[in-house]
Amino acid sequence: MKESPESSTGATVDAAKFRNKVHGCLLGGAIGDALGYTVEFDSLEGIRSRYGALGLTSFDQLDVPARISDDTQMTLYTVDGLVEVLQWANDGVGADETACLWLAYLRWLKTQGLQVPDNAPFQPDRWIDSQEVLHHRRAPGNACLSGLLTGEMGTRFRPVNPDSNTCGTVMRSAPFGLLPYVAGDVIYRFSTDGAALTHGHPSALHSAAVFSTLIHDLLPEGASLEAAATQAVSRAAAGNVPELSARLEAALALAAEQDVRPERMTEVLGEGWVAEEALAIGLYAALSSLDAGTPLAQFRKAMAVAVNHDGDSDSTASVAGNILGALYGVEALPQEWVEAIDARETVAKMAEALIAVTVG
Repeated sequence: MKESPESSTGATVDAAKFRNKVHGCLLGGAIGDALGYTVEFDSLEGIRSRYGALGLTSFDQLDVPARISDDTQMTLYTVDGLVEVLQWANDGVGADETACLWLAYLRWLKTQGLQVPDNAPFQPDRWIDSQEVLHHRRAPGNACLSGLLTGEMGTRFRPVNPDSNTCGTVMRSAPFGLLPYVAGDVIYRFSTDGAALTHGHPSALHSAAVFSTLIHDLLPEGASLEAAATQAVSRAAAGNVPELSARLEAALALAAEQDVRPERMTEVLGEGWVAEEALAIGLYAALSSLDAGTPLAQFRKAMAVAVNHDGDSDSTASVAGNILGALYGVEALPQEWVEAIDARETVAKMAEALIAVTVG
């Protein structure tokens, strides 16, 4: 498991650069989450009235440490579920990856102050469960809660929330893309199965999977975000989810325009409360920043775009942060922003846990 990690294209991933990208992806997502969570339920007009004409663009405008939300919480529990699978695999024992993820999400449910149903299996505690910074209820998604509260393991063929297409699948799915030695089609399946634990709508399942494989495509050295985005559109079309394909195509077209106002972005891409919109806005924010110069400048610009709009600002900014962090690594992240988030140490330790079971 720890030797010669390869991307879906077969290219070998340098271990040191892979470590950098794992930290960049997870910390980048947490930064976006913490910045956006402050204004998650505010209108664009409300954001501007609080923070000025440019809106919220920096942690300098906030009290720190800034709080991460359920987006980062569930992302880290996704990491933990995958780490458990790989720990078993590295010991020569097979484990059901979706069952491990389900147990991880049930343990997350307990951090939200809720009782796991009696019909659910026992969940042995793991290191992540002792992290007090994750034991806060910060606007968790209703579908994530209700799906887990059934005590039933949702699947694509027996969904617990068959009509839910909210973004709770997308915002937690970047870690699937951080499995460097797994083929892209397997990443897609893993991610879809993981999303089905709480959601059943095709756009929720396939948006998560397209996002995960997009992250995966950014792992090799020299990866191009434009190429990965084009491939994401192709995967969305192959998944036969028209609303997902349409939003991603619109995101790429919008990114080619100049000086797009936030009002136009939401008019074209939506507000991000549902899965395909959150992915489209996060991807658009990342793509529209590529002309900003350095990775640091790109990250700052992308966060401003992803946060300042009517809609689900923490989810859209976490997606954008995951993308640029995976593309560039920690060099894209302003160090003072990393230090501003309350869960930075836990995020870094979970990144190391994933690295330990992949490249060592």
